[in-house]
Amino acid sequence: MRDLAFVGFLMAFLALGFKRPFIFVLVYAYVDIVAPQRLSYWMLNAVPVSLVVFGLAFLGWLIADDKRDTRVSFRQGVMALLFVYCAYTTSVADFPIDAQGKWDWVWKALVFAMFLPLTLRTKLRIEALALFMVLCASSIIITGGIKTVATGGGYGVMRLLVDDNSGLYEGSIISTVAICIIPLILWLAKFGTVFAPDWRVKGFAWALVFACLLIPVGTQARTGLVCIGVLALLMLRFVRYRFVYAGLAAALAVLSIPVLPQSFTNRMATIGEYKADQSASTRVAVWAWTWDYVQTNPMGGGFEAYLQNKVKFDTVAAKGDGTNTQIERQEVNDAGRAYHSSYFEMLGEQGFAGLIMWLIIHLGGIWRMEVVQRLYRKRARAEEDWVVPLALALQNGQIIYLVGSLFVGIAFQPFIYMLIALQIGLDTYLARRRREASYRPLSKQGAAARVA
Repeated sequence: MRDLAFVGFLMAFLALGFKRPFIFVLVYAYVDIVAPQRLSYWMLNAVPVSLVVFGLAFLGWLIADDKRDTRVSFRQGVMALLFVYCAYTTSVADFPIDAQGKWDWVWKALVFAMFLPLTLRTKLRIEALALFMVLCASSIIITGGIKTVATGGGYGVMRLLVDDNSGLYEGSIISTVAICIIPLILWLAKFGTVFAPDWRVKGFAWALVFACLLIPVGTQARTGLVCIGVLALLMLRFVRYRFVYAGLAAALAVLSIPVLPQSFTNRMATIGEYKADQSASTRVAVWAWTWDYVQTNPMGGGFEAYLQNKVKFDTVAAKGDGTNTQIERQEVNDAGRAYHSSYFEMLGEQGFAGLIMWLIIHLGGIWRMEVVQRLYRKRARAEEDWVVPLALALQNGQIIYLVGSLFVGIAFQPFIYMLIALQIGLDTYLARRRREASYRPLSKQGAAARVA
């Protein structure tokens, strides 16, 4: 029955796309984020759903969309270059079979991110994509929030919609994404038009924000706590009473400690003691190995190059109190450990060139959203009051991702590339609007005056 429900929902969704082809783009976002094929027992697993839906989205744009004044951004060009570069490194990868497995989904994430901005020609489409990204992620986040309240969660034990520890269903990744989309949720609650921002929409938005904050608690992902701290700092930028805000945030943090699970507070306490924590010590050792590896392999080793690493390190822990304190050292040997950092993931797999392209794509987004904010603050037009808050939400989301990705290997996470595409779509849409405004037809009197 569950399979029939998923297939029925997807078929109804696709049927709407034949009337409004842009809906195919939204269906692809749903398939890529929620991954209903993972929730299905067999019916959706038997069909390459994402590839079929992407084909429909592209054909819908090719046949029905207005392509006048189509704009391609510099970052789309860099993504195209990264696509070609990754294809090459996959062909010469140290582990060709494993590399091909990762390439099978990475190329789709890159191609869709390059294609998506071409479809975002109106404010409604930009909002619709933002709304779908939030709602699709919320189907996972709300489930995690409910389980956290009911059971307290636990590191590596809380299962979200499926018993699967990959993609957005992995604890550290969903924790990063959950905090990353909070600014977008708040923007939709204030400026959204698909769902008018009445008390019901605002109530749901704040409940969803609360669920997002619960995800790092339920998954006990230290990355999530770091992302919450970054979000709190970013919100200081435009808060009128900063000291009041900072004081309330600190008080809320202190008051929340007694109600948090003991296992969560114990795990968070290890953030500053990486030498005593084997997981953290392994990461540092793998990062050191990766840096040494690219000195002799500057183009990286292709996808999954980490499989060849061998690391050795000592964990250091203090036992006892006061004068009875003893320092215990334990030698640990490990091999084939993942990078646990997007920066080292790019460095180890794609080398220095790949890392530079990746940084240009992301840092370029932060810079472009800053340019948009400054430009539209000066314009100060009532019909454009949604622009600056959206650019700020997208910028803050990307900053949170870049900090979170220091500790999680999500360099090619499709959700983040949709966020980048949303930035590019907003930027190119606004540029087209400014260009159209500057080339308005002149009246006869105005034309005569210009000739004179």
